[in-house]
Amino acid sequence: MSGICDGRVVVVTGAGRGLGRAHALAFAAEGARVVVNDLGVGLDGRPGAGGPARLVAEEIRAAGGEAVAHDGDIATPEGAGSLIATALETYGRIDTLVNNAGFLRDRMLVNLDEDDWDAVVRVHLKGHFLPLRHAAAHWRSEAKAGRTPAARIVNTSSGAGLLGSVGQGNYSAAKAGIVALTLVAAAELARYGVQVNAVAPAARTRMTERTFAETMAVPASGFDAMAPENVSPLVVWLGSAASTGVTGRVFEAEAGRITVMEGWRPGPTADKGARWSPAEAGETAQKLLAEAETPGPVYGA
Repeated sequence: MSGICDGRVVVVTGAGRGLGRAHALAFAAEGARVVVNDLGVGLDGRPGAGGPARLVAEEIRAAGGEAVAHDGDIATPEGAGSLIATALETYGRIDTLVNNAGFLRDRMLVNLDEDDWDAVVRVHLKGHFLPLRHAAAHWRSEAKAGRTPAARIVNTSSGAGLLGSVGQGNYSAAKAGIVALTLVAAAELARYGVQVNAVAPAARTRMTERTFAETMAVPASGFDAMAPENVSPLVVWLGSAASTGVTGRVFEAEAGRITVMEGWRPGPTADKGARWSPAEAGETAQKLLAEAETPGPVYGA
């Protein structure tokens, strides 16, 4: 197996199923040695049937690639540390980290309890931060030793994190946090040879095939627009050395479409040069809103 990731070692979290599995297989097909991480939990993050990481690693090896399984909890310091250590101990290096692990516990805000909030934010947001921190510490050491890497981090956000999604306040907040984390990491880690980007995918996974059953259904014929494999080519390119110079960006990937997302930036503005009264502030805000672009609708609104 050879391609644009020849010689690279790639770590993919949540790679036992869905998008993560598609990413792991795509990286292997392009010549990468892959560390396949998956805790093997159910859709809601509770203990489920184990072993998906091992099965994907076996699938890669059966196709002629190289892979090793890791079933630790990457939202703990120990699990995230052992994930990066597995790559270094098995292959002697790490070049790319793809943060993908996550699950859902959907509730309307008035019914969303603290446990469901904490669990989703923990896995999505903390589960991005901890592997990123451990990998970045290694790459910083390499750079300081004069071995500046061509390192890559690809984070997984969502349209819910960019626009919001009714019934998914915990998930939307976590995915929005991942975008901010991506921007900060790209700025801080550039000096060490690390590029950091995020992808907001739309694809058929365990998290979407129930919530958006009609949209995610497999077509009887023709192009399967919602196949997770459609997202992986962009992720693989971002995780390769070929993406040199691309960092701090957020992409949407769906079916055959790739979109560069443009985030918050100043729009219409007014400056009085002095303090506004509440009435003046309100009148001015209304005028500015009339000049501003209408924001995209919240999913499910």
